[in-house]
Amino acid sequence: MKKWIKPFTAMLMAVTLIGGLGGATTASAAKSTEKGKIVINGSSALLPLTLQAASEFKKDNPKVKISASAAGSITGPQSVRKGIADIGAVDWDASKDVPGFKKFDGLVANPVAVTVFTAVVNTNVGVSNLTTKQLQDIFSGKITNWKEVGGSDANIVVVNRKFGSGTRVNFQQKALDGKDFMSKGDNYKEVGSSGDMKTTIETTPNAIGYIDLPYVTSKMKAVSINGVAPTEKNVLNKTYKVWGIGYYMTKGQPTGATKAFIEYIQSSKFQNGSLKKLKFIPLAAVK
Repeated sequence: MKKWIKPFTAMLMAVTLIGGLGGATTASAAKSTEKGKIVINGSSALLPLTLQAASEFKKDNPKVKISASAAGSITGPQSVRKGIADIGAVDWDASKDVPGFKKFDGLVANPVAVTVFTAVVNTNVGVSNLTTKQLQDIFSGKITNWKEVGGSDANIVVVNRKFGSGTRVNFQQKALDGKDFMSKGDNYKEVGSSGDMKTTIETTPNAIGYIDLPYVTSKMKAVSINGVAPTEKNVLNKTYKVWGIGYYMTKGQPTGATKAFIEYIQSSKFQNGSLKKLKFIPLAAVK
């Protein structure tokens, strides 16, 4: 499997996958009848999945052009409703109300992956486990020094995602039990994408933030919550709770190339292959 493109600033990023990707054989190209263009916008958490799936889909569907951008989950269903995207990638089911966001009437939620979210810290932080209460107090600004939770004497730098982020929605509801975030302060930062979060945590001493597993690198540490590590095993045995299902929202039931692309992502081949290698969990595993 080709490795997905290294992180980027997703707010500015737009990737267009054109005929050169994939190098489809004459035989496979002859089998494909799909053609057209698919525009995808929304979740940066799901972007590695989208890019990998698009690259593979092109091999058998060279007449389909796919462009993908990621400016945060809320922009996905908004773009579909406005008619400027065919697929809105989002980290919650946007056909239903969730805290902070009303449902998008007329949109259909097509599940594509299980995403595991985790608190992450810079590698200089000497803390590897936090309780729910400690996380709540850190992200609300009540705890401001790492020594208060067993670390060294250093001010905590809190890195948050901007409002509209699906990663933020999931982390707030499932890691913080719905408690509010702080919104300002000398040691507070907000970033616009998962790629930005990754870079900020990697390069900012004493920083803590949150991200989905595909973006976790050796330049940061994933933090256990209440002694439970953010792993696929712990999601499946129901001990780790900070995960969610990622969706592709469409205006009505998908058709044509859009339908074929979504079905490819939902296929057993992709779910148990590239999707797992990217550190997502197959949909069938949590049913």
